[in-house]
Amino acid sequence: MASYKLLITRSASKELEAAPTKDRSRIVAKIRGLEDHPRPPGVEKLSGDEKYRLRQGDFRILYEIEDRQLIVTVVRIGNRRDVYRR
Repeated sequence: MASYKLLITRSASKELEAAPTKDRSRIVAKIRGLEDHPRPPGVEKLSGDEKYRLRQGDFRILYEIEDRQLIVTVVRIGNRRDVYRR
């Protein structure tokens, strides 16, 4: 299976930097795992959008998958209570 290219939006990068240090390394590990397995166990497709959700503790990682170009784009990272708000 080919490896996916991983892209992180500027806003998601800022949200990652704002995360507590103790959680940041675990979030980064989950994101890096998306390169080899874009749909790991426990991932859920969000209804209404073509986005997926991955959990890491109290944080959620929202991302999009483009299978034709083999690209995973992380669009939001945040606490579970407010990551789904726009």
